[in-house]
Amino acid sequence: MIQDKLRGTGVALVTPFTSSLDVDYDGLRQLLDFTIGGGVEYLVVNGTTGESVTTTAAEKAEILAFVKKHVNGRVPLVYGLGGNNTQHVLETIEKTDLECITAVLSVSPYYNKPSQQGIYQHYVQVANACPVPVILYNVPGRTGSNIAPETTVRLAAHDNIIGIKEASGNLEQCMHIAKHKPADFMLISGDDMLTLPMISFGAVGVISVLANAFPEKFSHMIRLGLEYKFKEAADLLYEFVDINPMMYEEGNPVGVKALLERFSVCSPAVRLPLVEASAGLKDRLFSLL
Repeated sequence: MIQDKLRGTGVALVTPFTSSLDVDYDGLRQLLDFTIGGGVEYLVVNGTTGESVTTTAAEKAEILAFVKKHVNGRVPLVYGLGGNNTQHVLETIEKTDLECITAVLSVSPYYNKPSQQGIYQHYVQVANACPVPVILYNVPGRTGSNIAPETTVRLAAHDNIIGIKEASGNLEQCMHIAKHKPADFMLISGDDMLTLPMISFGAVGVISVLANAFPEKFSHMIRLGLEYKFKEAADLLYEFVDINPMMYEEGNPVGVKALLERFSVCSPAVRLPLVEASAGLKDRLFSLL
């Protein structure tokens, strides 16, 4: 069952860049081995944390091909594919090689601020066209609109929509989804620090930013939560409480790329309009380590 493959920790992979801001495939290879070696359950390629808004269509295709070849079936792959122009998303699905992809993670349309009916119809079109299952992605802080829990439950009835990455930060909304969703529809946390509370009422895991830098400790924490060992899991969670806000202080993935540089995985380079972590942020991050 596909849902069983996506239980636990998925990593919203960063896209490493060289100092000249080309895609750094040596860094990407190291990141793949670092996260898989840390025990994460699956990888998410070309998500928001992968700076998908500043990589070209050609780069996306090259990155996906590289990841599929290097991972070579060691863990499942989820591919980020969404947008605010429904027709363009459908055309992108048709052009993308989704062989070996377990599911597509599709962000809710941003900036347009569609109605709930517009969001519903958008996802129905995407799910109808996609040759692999679709995971909804609700992140109102970035999109400017929220997928209402009633809309999520309505979409959960679609045969090709298997879950939602919920990053609204609204636990009551997440509880509504957990209560009313079909049994096999996955509630996935999109907020690292809220994952354990969400697991307590039905979430099956997380798509994580922190797991780029702390794959072993973070994925172990999530597995403890899924075993309902919340005291042991909380002890690990507390280690991330101070460092997590710094991941987003100067934009994502600025903070986590600074950590990955410190761990000699890849460079901290990001593409404009993001800029590399300031010296002050790096100093505070590294002092916490």
